[in-house]
Amino acid sequence: MSASEWESLCDGCGKCCLVKLEDRDSGEIFHTNVTCKLLDIHSCRCSEYETRHDTVTDCISLNKENIRSLNWLPETCAYRLVEQGQSLPSWHHLVSGDSESVHSYGASLRGWVVSERDVEDEHIEDHIIQWVD
Repeated sequence: MSASEWESLCDGCGKCCLVKLEDRDSGEIFHTNVTCKLLDIHSCRCSEYETRHDTVTDCISLNKENIRSLNWLPETCAYRLVEQGQSLPSWHHLVSGDSESVHSYGASLRGWVVSERDVEDEHIEDHIIQWVD
């Protein structure tokens, strides 16, 4: 699979851009309803995708080499599904032909998140959510 084909798998859900907290003792990952400051919370796309690592130094690029180790990705993540040899969901744009179907189906972050630009660091823990795919 070429790099552009790999990139085309992104369904635009935005879930990989959620701020996550890790318990230092247990290593447990907690998701929040707070997104990276670069995520456009309406389109669920990075506003500075090509240069995101310049601004957000801990942004993780999803690639064929690391996808299996990123256990915090949602079960519906197209990168995960393809790596596991599973089919893409009906709402995925490569199946439906419509990039808005991820949103109309309710599989994206649209409408239920806030940007980290609007949350003070000391209040991030107040935004921990239970992940439901």
